[in-house]
Amino acid sequence: MRVIGRIRGYATVVRRARRHRGDLVGWLGRRPQIGVATAGYETALLFSNKLDPRLKELAELKTAGLVACQFCLDIGSALAHTSGLSERQITDLPRYRTSDAYSELEKLVIAFAEAMTVTPAVDIDELRAGLLTHLTKAQLTELAATIAWENQRARLNQGLGVQPTGMADGLACAMPERPHSS
Repeated sequence: MRVIGRIRGYATVVRRARRHRGDLVGWLGRRPQIGVATAGYETALLFSNKLDPRLKELAELKTAGLVACQFCLDIGSALAHTSGLSERQITDLPRYRTSDAYSELEKLVIAFAEAMTVTPAVDIDELRAGLLTHLTKAQLTELAATIAWENQRARLNQGLGVQPTGMADGLACAMPERPHSS
């Protein structure tokens, strides 16, 4: 079952945190309703497993890089490693279009994350149609929800000043990047 693997991955990554461990929890503890809602949505996405977790990790990491959330890049890079993404896939995200590290579907997923993250969102219809040749509507729903949530998560973390914890220390990490002009 995919969810067990994802939970193990999260547990492994969270144990690697070395600094700023309580930043996010400290902030969310000030508004318990928001903390509970956040935990609920995180749990719903974790247990939503129609889509290959590697595709989710690629989409989240691309989004985190475009929003330039240092905490999200830290945890996302570590989670990407636990899900089986290669170091090259993690570091080639800014140049995914020309990289041979990704399949056609992976490139579509990354492009969709990019299109949903830039403001205003661009080229969504064409990408959605392309993705639907590879994914079911349930899988696309899960992907879009994952990308939208990573945008929310990254912007909340930045707004609150949540710092990276070192979960990806010693691993290949995705880097902040400028949004691609379409």
